Order: sequence, then C-alpha cells, then structure tokens
Amino acid sequence: MPLVPMKQILDEAAKGGYGVPHFNVNNMEQAQAIMRAAEKVSSPVIMAASRGALKYSDLIYLKHIMFASAEKYPRIPLALHLDHGNSLETIKTAISLGFTSVMIDGSLKEDGKTPTSFEENVAVTRQVVEYAHPFGVTVEGELGCLGGIEDGVGSGHSKLTDPNQVEEFLKLTGVDALAVAIGTSHGAYKFKIKPDPEKNLLAMDIIKSIHKKCPQLHMVMHGSSSVPSELIAEINKYGGKMAPTYGVPLWAIKEGIAAGVRKINVDTDLRLAVTATVRKYFHDNPDKFDPRDYLTPARDAMQKIIEERFVAFGSAGHAFDYKPMTLEDAKKFYRH
Repeated sequence: MPLVPMKQILDEAAKGGYGVPHFNVNNMEQAQAIMRAAEKVSSPVIMAASRGALKYSDLIYLKHIMFASAEKYPRIPLALHLDHGNSLETIKTAISLGFTSVMIDGSLKEDGKTPTSFEENVAVTRQVVEYAHPFGVTVEGELGCLGGIEDGVGSGHSKLTDPNQVEEFLKLTGVDALAVAIGTSHGAYKFKIKPDPEKNLLAMDIIKSIHKKCPQLHMVMHGSSSVPSELIAEINKYGGKMAPTYGVPLWAIKEGIAAGVRKINVDTDLRLAVTATVRKYFHDNPDKFDPRDYLTPARDAMQKIIEERFVAFGSAGHAFDYKPMTLEDAKKFYRH
C-alpha cells in the first residue's frame, strides 16, 4: 500500500520535467474516478482533502475512502494531502489520520480570510515544518494570496508572490513545496475574458524568476482548473445559470511546468463535470431516482477529465519509474 510522502512524487516530477495534478476528494465517486484514471494512464497521484471536505465527510469516512484507494490500487504511488490547513491543530489532525502531506496556508490567518504579514506566515509555517517532518510528512507553504474563495478559504483579493522574498522564506521555514500567487484564483469564476498567449492574464514572469533564483524549489499552482466552456454550456443547456467565465488554459499550465511548477491543483473542473452530467441525465431520464444511476456517468465524466490532466501535465506513464518511499524512509531523510 504505497502511501508515499508527496515530496518523493514532486522530486521525481522535477527529475522528469513534468507536473502532477492534485485532485480534491469529497466522496467515494471522486476517489474512484481519480484512481481508475491513474491506473489507466499509469500516473502517480496526489489526492487531497480540504478542511471543507473533512467537515462534509466527517473525517473518518473520508480517511477510509482514501485508504481504500491505496488498498485497491497498491502499485500506484499515492500521496494523501491536506489542502489549505489553517493552523497547527488542523495539521496535527491530518497527520493523526494518516495524511502523508500537509499544506499550511500561512498567507491567511486561521479564519482563512485575513491576510498575514511575511513574519506571521514564516512563524506558523516553520512551526508546522518542525512538527510534520519528524513524522516524515511533506509540507507545502504559501507565499502571496490567491484571489477567489472556495470552501470558505480565501480573502477574495490577490497578492502576487514577491520573488525576492522566496529564498528567505525557504531558508526560514524549510518547506518542501511552495504555492505561488501569479493571478490564478479559487472557484469557477477566474477570468472574465479568455486568456491567450498574446495577452496572458497570469504573471508567468514570477514563476520564471523564482525558478531562476531557487531552481530546486517545487512550485505549486493553486486554482488551476481550466473551466471548460463546453461544460459550462452543458450545465446551462439543462437548466443551469452559470455566468460566462474562463479558467486557466492548459497551455499556460504547461508553460508553468516548464518553469518549475510541479504540482497543479484542480477541483472545479471535476465539480463542473459532475454537475453537467447529472443535469443532462435528469433531463433525459425524468423517471429515474436511484443515485447509482446518475452517479455512475458522473464518475465516468470525472475520470475523463482526470485522465486528460494526467496526460497534459506529463505525469502519465511515470507511476512505476521509482520505488515508493514510506514515511519511515522520509523520517530518515529529514533527520540528516
């Protein structure tokens, strides 16, 4: 049951020059879609749960769904990751549940809304690193604030990462990976106009500058769902009322991967796939009422998106490139 520290997955991605998508999980169908897709295309997996997901699923249920994923697919390297932890206590809970990776979002206070100072961010992030590393657990931090709000997380305003602060932040905290703010945002409503290579709405120069200053750093792009227009159209065709919106195009993510991004967070795309599928299913089958009837095609729709992201980000075909580490192996690494 290769529950691996996320650091190994990111280290191997850096060696291979590819990125690994992070998919959030709230229920069984999402976990199944992720693992079926990973097996089909032979990709390592970063399966994540937000504080909202842990609350929704009542902790223990989600823990066992994630552990079942590892048991069902024992050959796939799988990291269990806490997304947007807001305090040391939240981190302790995740580690006690068996998570192999945690994110401490020190860019915001515990309320998940109020931005912190650089010094406050350093203090809480360092505290988490000192607690997590002796367990062999990977730590992701965040510098700068993303826009948007999702699962109650976010200030609603963005503050781009300052490349000149990154090296000092790494030295002071010891984090393994760093989420950077370059103009992406949580949720479906990211951009009102469509990004294009001639007028990119993302500050890709920040990623390139950070990679030049800190080439060994594993950067993370949050809020990186592509928000496919065809899914928005399908939702609205069958009764939805989503406003026009654009996400992060795959070409921009690939540009980030080439400049040192190793982890790309995707959640909204799966939500859209489920909603579009379920709305169409009920329109076409008004007599149906068994959740299994509509959750089965919804799961298949998520799997299709997930397979596409594994391939697009380059992690497909790399699941078996290396022998999975254990947390015990990681403990030894951090002691040296």
